Amino acid sequence: MASTTISLVVRPRGRPIKNLPESITVGREEPSAQIFQRIADAAKFPVNRLRVTKGSDGSAVPSSRDVTVHQTGLRDRSAVDVKDLGPQIAWRTVFIVEYLGPLLIHPLVYYGRPLIYGTSAPPSRLQTLSLILVTLHFLKREYETLFVHRFSLATMPAMNIFKNSGHYWIFSGINLAYWIYAPTAPTAGPSNPLITYGGLALFAIGEIGNLITHIELKNLRRPGSTERGIPRGLGFDLVTCPNYMFETMAWIGIWLVSWSLSTGLFVVIAVGQMAVWAQKKERRYRKEFGDKYKRKRFAILPGIY
Repeated sequence: MASTTISLVVRPRGRPIKNLPESITVGREEPSAQIFQRIADAAKFPVNRLRVTKGSDGSAVPSSRDVTVHQTGLRDRSAVDVKDLGPQIAWRTVFIVEYLGPLLIHPLVYYGRPLIYGTSAPPSRLQTLSLILVTLHFLKREYETLFVHRFSLATMPAMNIFKNSGHYWIFSGINLAYWIYAPTAPTAGPSNPLITYGGLALFAIGEIGNLITHIELKNLRRPGSTERGIPRGLGFDLVTCPNYMFETMAWIGIWLVSWSLSTGLFVVIAVGQMAVWAQKKERRYRKEFGDKYKRKRFAILPGIY
């Protein structure tokens, strides 16, 4: 009868890890995440800093609760290479920090108009409305980060937080705020009610639709699991990523209210980035689910892209 446990040879790769064991024993039918946990326990090292690859071909060993050690292809006396990924930070923390930027910057610029622009004139109705919409958008993002999103990866390299936060702090924070609340901004003048109300309607539909799709995506994955399912529901029959479609609608709504060139530029950049992500997701869905998945012609905008 075959043994229910196997021994894996552990080899260091890259920067040395103190107390790294030469071998570990793990159950054949245990989750592959136990490989990481056994190594971390033996080395007294943070498990999220470990990258484990198969010594035979260099392919990554998943830290998963849904894949068994046997399913990874590892057998008794197989070698695994262990690398220290360096200091890590939780993805949830990264998202919180990213969205905090615009939440701080927009009110600071709005209320700091006398110091920034040297004006004593009060903000216009459109400038106040723009502040409300941007604040609501990023408050919703923070809420989803804390209570809705489930992350397939627990952490990322800590230093990447500066790169990731730059997009939000600079482009949707400083860039948008400086131009939207300026005394010479289009929002400082009279508004066209049809355009303003149309923008508000798009914003409301976009934000609500985006939240619904995020909840649907959350429900596809059990807590603590990395498994994926085929998304269905609002918008998923039209495009690959309706969450990006609704996100686009919300930002077009903000643009129609703020009527700022900087907001329009931000929308173009954001949609371009979301389009790249959506195309990657479409390819992943086709590869992962095969004929079970209804292929989409459009990634984020029905009839357009």
